[in-house]
Amino acid sequence: MTTEPISLSAALASFTDRWSPRIVTAVNDYDVRVAKVEGEHVWHVHDHTDEFFLVLDGELRIALREPSGERTVVLPRGSVFTVPRGTHHKPYAPIPAEILMLEPTGTLTVGDHHEEIPDHVDATTGHALS
Repeated sequence: MTTEPISLSAALASFTDRWSPRIVTAVNDYDVRVAKVEGEHVWHVHDHTDEFFLVLDGELRIALREPSGERTVVLPRGSVFTVPRGTHHKPYAPIPAEILMLEPTGTLTVGDHHEEIPDHVDATTGHALS
């Protein structure tokens, strides 16, 4: 962890991969990750942790499977949303977007249970910034 300020725009400019988050810093036992996203992720669930999203640019949609049924939340730039633990969800970006996520260190991007992972989705616990 660095003790110097980190520019999120510089961090995001340092890579081009979609759905492949970079760890920009840590807060206690949590990673702060940024990612470029476009198109669909995968249906997945985190059994033991919530997942926090902040949309830095673009728009993110998150489909949710809840006890009352399926719904989609739309997150324009500047919006935050937390997917509660145990909730199946599938992020989707209709246009290129940049997001920030807060998750416990070591959390896999495709959760504890997921559908088949397509080639454009990186199943990772996050990559260090270059």
